[in-house]
Amino acid sequence: MNNLTVKRYLPWVVATALFMEQLDSTIVNTAVPAMAASLHVTPLSLKAVVTSYILSLAVCIPVSGWMADRFGTRRVFGIAVAVFILSSILCGLAVNVPMLVAARILQGIGGAMMMPVGRLAIIRTFPKAELLTAMNFVIIPALIGPLLGPTVGGLIVHWLSWREIFFVNVPVGLVALLLIHRHMPDYRGEAPRPLDLIGLVLFGSGTALLSWLLEVFGEHHLDVTSAAILLLLSLSLLAAYVLHARQASFPLLRLALFRVRTFRISVIGGFITRLGIGGLPFLLPLLYQLGLGLPAWESGLLMMPAAVAAMGMKFIAARVLRRYGYRRVLIVNTLMIGVTIGLFSMVVPATPIVLIVLLGLAQGFFNSLQFSSMNSMAYADIETPDSSMASTIASTLQQISMSFGLACGSLIAAWYLGGLPQTDRIAVTYALHHAFLTLAGLTILSSLSFWALRPRDGESVSKGKLPPSV
Repeated sequence: MNNLTVKRYLPWVVATALFMEQLDSTIVNTAVPAMAASLHVTPLSLKAVVTSYILSLAVCIPVSGWMADRFGTRRVFGIAVAVFILSSILCGLAVNVPMLVAARILQGIGGAMMMPVGRLAIIRTFPKAELLTAMNFVIIPALIGPLLGPTVGGLIVHWLSWREIFFVNVPVGLVALLLIHRHMPDYRGEAPRPLDLIGLVLFGSGTALLSWLLEVFGEHHLDVTSAAILLLLSLSLLAAYVLHARQASFPLLRLALFRVRTFRISVIGGFITRLGIGGLPFLLPLLYQLGLGLPAWESGLLMMPAAVAAMGMKFIAARVLRRYGYRRVLIVNTLMIGVTIGLFSMVVPATPIVLIVLLGLAQGFFNSLQFSSMNSMAYADIETPDSSMASTIASTLQQISMSFGLACGSLIAAWYLGGLPQTDRIAVTYALHHAFLTLAGLTILSSLSFWALRPRDGESVSKGKLPPSV
């Protein structure tokens, strides 16, 4: 394949796989209440079904860069899609929560190979001046997943059952495999580094333990003393990884890249921001179904405006960043996201649907601009040989922050709910409102991290030539 052919088809290859992944994640969130009823558990307790997937992404993503460098992007990407298809089938056949969580972990392993390897292929194919345009092109088809997911998931749950939502991935995955076989470039590292097994154990166990702690503490399964001990242990494991990474010749995550100022600000600032945003996809369907008493299909429809606005924003994101710069956009936009999240605390059964739709549009618009800004700026000053490691670090911390954000949001909601049943509409609404306010405050505070940017930061990306369609 020549370079022009790769540039023409690669965005479609990656976008198809991302479409499948995004479709799956949004369908699952909408189906949580129905899954809880079928499996005889409470809806908030099913956050493990979502966090287990995100956590396995975070733990396995650091290996993806090494696998791509060693075995090639085409082979790794193809195997990842195949694993995702198989695990989707297993999810649909699950008979209890542990089996479903195990299948979701396997699904996360497949997803961990898809996202960063696809992003890595894009980074290695397109020069920096074309990178933002290429990333936006990849994201636009992928956003069709969130656009269709809530509604399709709601209709499937309403007319069939929650099990069928996982089988939707099969035909999409088969199309992705065909495109990979025909059009995926096979990039490899010139000198693949050895796998850092010690680092993988330290980082993976520390991250997994911290996420599990948030999970069980929110369900009141641990006393404060035990939770404090486990927190200290998880932080010690992560600290041990930092010490190990500084001494290792080939660390799992090369922390020296954080010396690149724009990368450091983008990744750390994005981590804090995603802590606030991460709980929304899980909490909003609960608000609509448990708090407002809406059926699954109607709840799914209310999730669509955010996806529509997110898709529309992708067409103008490059122009916005070019005109106002990354610093100004990220500061103002982060504040707007926080305000939008806070406004969800005012949604009650008497709230007009049109206001909820407008709020969803605002949420999708600002979130989309935020992700485009943070994701593209992270690579503005990264040299090409470091692109694989930079992609791995950015993807890993992105998933960890989304997982922690979801767990924290659920923990806050469960805390305010106390011992009241989750069938109590007033109590659930009250608890969710407090969760939204807390996440809003965290998001607003995260805007402070972007003040460290300089006015001209990111110009190597935002000043690239754009095609007429963007």
